[in-house]
Amino acid sequence: MIRKIGIIMEMIKFEHTVFALPFAFMGALLGAVVVEKRLPEWSEIGWILLAMVGARSAAMGLNRIIDRAIDKMNPRTANRAIPAGLLKVAEVMLFTVVSFAVLIFAASFLDPICMKLMPIAVFLLVLYSYTKRFTWLCHVFLGLTIGLAPLGAWVAVTGTLDASAWLLYVAVVFWLAGFDIIYACQDFEFDRKHGVYSIPARFGLRGALWISRVFHMITAACFLMLFWLTPLSWGYLLGTIIAAAILFYEHWLVQPNDTSRVQTAFFTMNGTLSIVVFVCTLFDLVVLRVW
Repeated sequence: MIRKIGIIMEMIKFEHTVFALPFAFMGALLGAVVVEKRLPEWSEIGWILLAMVGARSAAMGLNRIIDRAIDKMNPRTANRAIPAGLLKVAEVMLFTVVSFAVLIFAASFLDPICMKLMPIAVFLLVLYSYTKRFTWLCHVFLGLTIGLAPLGAWVAVTGTLDASAWLLYVAVVFWLAGFDIIYACQDFEFDRKHGVYSIPARFGLRGALWISRVFHMITAACFLMLFWLTPLSWGYLLGTIIAAAILFYEHWLVQPNDTSRVQTAFFTMNGTLSIVVFVCTLFDLVVLRVW
């Protein structure tokens, strides 16, 4: 059982939760301060954390089931749990169902609107895994799905959405889509050969990296606009500047003629970015406000 759990954690890349979770906490924190002039309660943070773990685990489990045939053909992914025979489809399906149950259970303890909006979240979670079969905008669909983390957390603590919430959502959407394009550069040749839709397969490596840069420029612009629309001050602005520098460095690491450092650009840089932006927001809204 312990071995199976370890394989499942590796299959869903549990450590990649670091991408969206800090932005979920940021959405909860910023929403509570902007809308209700308070800090989130610890119980709210706990249920948001549990909902995030459930949502991401369900999405990854479902993705691995849906993509198992493609994964088996791709040398880069052929050693994943299902194509490698380490897990059965039924086992992963059970894990996915349990994860969806965890998501729904956690959401039931948050603002009632969360349960009303749940079908939209589940629909996007399911749809994303199929998009690479019919559109090169699959990266944007991933962004639209993962971007629900801060948007959902904002709703969870306030029960409402305003311009600042949507601006944070757009920032995360284009951030995710941008670095997913970089990640997809690894499969550029495979995708073209097997008819898998992606921006690198459609526009080539050079075109894809330029699109990714534009997406990340939009992200940086949205982060900066949040500074003007909310009570955020110089602490958050410092985080925004660092985030912009990280994005610049990320694009310096990956070039059309050298994609050897994609993993560093994908995981290390983006994991650092999400943590930096959240920590600087926390410092700004909690520490600086106390001073």
